[in-house]
Amino acid sequence: MDKIIIRGGRRLSGTVPVSGAKNAALTLLPCALLTEEPLTLRNLPRLADIDSFQHLLNQFGISTAIAGARPEDFGRVMTLQATRLTSTVAPYDLVRKMRASILVLGPMLARAGEATVSLPGGCAIGNRPIDLHLKALEAFGARIELASGYVRAIAPDGGLPGGSYTFPVVSVGATENALMAAVLAKGTSTLHNAAREPEIVDLCNLLVAMGAEIEGIGSSDLTIHGVSRLHGATYMVMPDRIEAGSYACAAAITGGDVLLAGARMEDMASTVQALRDAGVHVEEVRGGLQITTDGPLRPVTLSTAPFPGFPTDMQAQLMAMLCMAEGSSVLTETIFENRYMHVPELNRMGARIETKGRTAVVHGVKKMTGADVMATDLRASMSLIIAGLAAEGETRVHRVYHLDRGYERLEEKLSLIGADVERAGD
Repeated sequence: MDKIIIRGGRRLSGTVPVSGAKNAALTLLPCALLTEEPLTLRNLPRLADIDSFQHLLNQFGISTAIAGARPEDFGRVMTLQATRLTSTVAPYDLVRKMRASILVLGPMLARAGEATVSLPGGCAIGNRPIDLHLKALEAFGARIELASGYVRAIAPDGGLPGGSYTFPVVSVGATENALMAAVLAKGTSTLHNAAREPEIVDLCNLLVAMGAEIEGIGSSDLTIHGVSRLHGATYMVMPDRIEAGSYACAAAITGGDVLLAGARMEDMASTVQALRDAGVHVEEVRGGLQITTDGPLRPVTLSTAPFPGFPTDMQAQLMAMLCMAEGSSVLTETIFENRYMHVPELNRMGARIETKGRTAVVHGVKKMTGADVMATDLRASMSLIIAGLAAEGETRVHRVYHLDRGYERLEEKLSLIGADVERAGD
């Protein structure tokens, strides 16, 4: 099992390319199930989760072809074609690797009239039930059966009739699944209190490019007029706002000056505001966002929230950065109940963080020291990398397979901006 070794204390400077968004790509890939025609996705990140999802789609008989996969390139071009589905079952062996696998349920149901999907796996960051996915599909006319660790969804003869559903709480994944199920329904469907994340907008834009009729894109109220068929399309995956925010925190904690090439301000306004509140200069420039820090970091107080609030996927990285702020920061996690597993590891490096329930108080320290630390989930892993970049001495982050799920060629990108980092076997 690999580890990443960081020799900290180097100021980061230069340009780092922002990859296509992992969370968007994992939502766009299953759209191939909705048409017999080719779907070409550009700017796909090279990540373990993307590979796993590709293998899952192959299980259904979808052909996948990758073009322009030169080793020096970031991002890939993949063409998927589901001319004929050979299976409607997503087995445990494939689904257990990541929670995003549940996103085949809606489009498979819409296309084939039935779908059987194993209950999903993924990072151990708390309870993430799929009940809202199932209730939305039921509202659109599906019959749901649960047995032996599998979900089976069945549409009436003739397909889903469509319907209306109001989410009791905002759910990104359930909004995505419901959207993909509704686009081929016989009637009009409405979603209220739908998620508004940029990745949802990206999904809607692709579906419209494929011939779907969706009103209210970018709002919490979506109206989907079902169509009889969708056609193929070529589409560019949006830039990864979480990756961009992560490298912004890395630049800030080292007092750096880094251009996030391809990052978009409109996708990450709450992250930019948090960085600015902490004393980081963020400027929108041609080609991306410029991150500079020329003074001490300031403490901040914030809570995670659904978009347009501060994203839960940025909480760990911001916490690592705030370990070196002058004063005490207060972070409250409102989305997942078990997302502070990185705190003991940061404390091993000299941080002073106290947690009580869903709140963490980060007392800034003047220095941190390298140590052996253990990655527990994807974003927690990145927080340890960020801390290691500023720590004195050598930090060794173990179990970095988590990082490979969400950060494309991390060591290469960090090296581009001056970090002393390498991957090694344990």
